[in-house]
Amino acid sequence: MTATHTGPHFYEPKNGHGLPHDPFNAIVGPRPIGWIGSVSASGVPNLAPYSFFNAFNYTPPIIGFASVGSKKDSFNNIEETGEFTWNLVTRELAEAMNESCAPISPDESEFDRAKLEQGASRVIKAPRVAASPVSFECKLTRIVQLTNHEGKEVPSWVVFGEVVGVHIAEGVLENGIYDPARMRTVLRAGGPASYYEITPDNRFEMFRPKT
Repeated sequence: MTATHTGPHFYEPKNGHGLPHDPFNAIVGPRPIGWIGSVSASGVPNLAPYSFFNAFNYTPPIIGFASVGSKKDSFNNIEETGEFTWNLVTRELAEAMNESCAPISPDESEFDRAKLEQGASRVIKAPRVAASPVSFECKLTRIVQLTNHEGKEVPSWVVFGEVVGVHIAEGVLENGIYDPARMRTVLRAGGPASYYEITPDNRFEMFRPKT
């Protein structure tokens, strides 16, 4: 079915959107979930999902996530230690991921709250989610505080990390190929509680033009 458009809704974000819910993060989505594992300098493990997350470079592989509104525990841990992990959220792990975003104190571990086993990393000290079929070990490359178009700093920080280790569970690859649909990858879709799952029936292919 083709969408129909009855008329434009225009707004300047600085003046508000005039809608029941801000559409911005639903329009820019669905997005991969940055399920970030870290450990404090005192040794307390932390796990938190970030909905502003993506990949930014092939060689070396670099990923990043934004700590929006404040410097959260993950940000503080990574700033202290220079390390973090990224862990794939599948449909099977979605409820545990959601539990790990609960606002608990820095001396408590979301791994314990979500009843998730920690997986050991090989290159860094930050823990992985043992049940996640894919994990990245990352070393901090840069932290950038965002600004508006006038150059004024806003309370959001993007944490970039180089992927220095990749864990792929046995049975994930089929003929050496990784397929996110087979993993039932979960994506954040905006709104107060919306997510999507990647499934094989939604797949289509387009090859890039050669000339």
